[in-house]
Amino acid sequence: MANRHKHAAKMELKKQTKTAAGLVSERFPEISDIVVHMTYFQKGANIVLMVRTVNIFPTSFAYFNMDCMIKGCDGGGFDLTEAVAAMAKSRKKVKKGTIACCGTIDSLPADHASIEYEIVIQYV
Repeated sequence: MANRHKHAAKMELKKQTKTAAGLVSERFPEISDIVVHMTYFQKGANIVLMVRTVNIFPTSFAYFNMDCMIKGCDGGGFDLTEAVAAMAKSRKKVKKGTIACCGTIDSLPADHASIEYEIVIQYV
């Protein structure tokens, strides 16, 4: 029962954070489409955890923090907000990079996960 309340509170906080970020059309009116290609990596034998593509539209929230996919990671994730904002400011169309998860898990090292990303932005 306590876990259900904890999860509900966590989801409500995430919803509030997304709402506070505003819409892409409000923050970046010059952007018509954002596509983020990500490859998640983890420590261990099977290093590629997941390959994922996220489409972000003008009606989407301007929230670019992708969750860490490692179960039990606390406070982690991959924040692409600065990368998207810098691209929009300079009207750059493609950016590639790598980010390590900053979260913590008791039994795993601090660098337990990372992503390689490619952000592609189309402008109006």
